[in-house]
Amino acid sequence: MSDRRQRIHELVLALLAQQKELELLAGDSNGLGGGDAGNWIERNRRVVQRYQALVRSAVTLDALVDQELGGGFQGPSAEPESG
Repeated sequence: MSDRRQRIHELVLALLAQQKELELLAGDSNGLGGGDAGNWIERNRRVVQRYQALVRSAVTLDALVDQELGGGFQGPSAEPESG
């Protein structure tokens, strides 16, 4: 896994840990009591949107940190030579 991807993964996990309640997708409309497929689809859509927002937040945070650090890690060969 790339370093950036690993950082985003860790940020998503940290954001998830901050959530008071973690909702999971419903497996079928029968699990909602009424069996209304429209409600089931709408609920799952909202759950997916929440997770997408967490991922977007993690990507944004990673980009901001990367920007603050000057574009990410540059190995020793990228440092200007003093002389």
